Amino acid sequence: MSTEPSTGRPNAPGAADQPGRPKGPPASSSPAERPHRRARRDRRGRGLRGPLLSPAVPNSRSRGQQFDLAVLEAVEDLEELWGEQLTAIEFAVDEVPPLPAGEVLPSADVVLDGGVPLTRFVPPGVDRRGRPTKARVIIYRRPLEGRAVDPADLSDLVAEVLAEQVASVLGDPPEA
Repeated sequence: MSTEPSTGRPNAPGAADQPGRPKGPPASSSPAERPHRRARRDRRGRGLRGPLLSPAVPNSRSRGQQFDLAVLEAVEDLEELWGEQLTAIEFAVDEVPPLPAGEVLPSADVVLDGGVPLTRFVPPGVDRRGRPTKARVIIYRRPLEGRAVDPADLSDLVAEVLAEQVASVLGDPPEA
């Protein structure tokens, strides 16, 4: 029987294989060297078994994604009316409008409802790097969601507001 050099105790054969004895080097107690723990609760290591809703179900999309789809559908409808005239305009979605310190005045560049901008037209210009930019219609998601009763009403409201903004910028829609 051999002895352990540091303790002088007898070292039984297969001592490392015994349960209750650590097999590797001792675990470090510093937080930086500990393995990363999961932040959320995962009982018995099973985790989430699959997505709660399939991607084909409309509720699987976030409100922002649903709003973006409504804007894309409205822009497709506008492209049928104005065609080539819309190639010079970009459409963008923003959460909330930046409100100036004073009152927002009605103009051809802004569609207002109760003093809150719903869309804004930004004319073409030059960016910080000196590159030319296209004209842009910015549609604000939160004010429109607050005015809609349901998703169908939201898509109708988006289409109506975008048509009003484009009509004020480009003039009356051409006869279809």
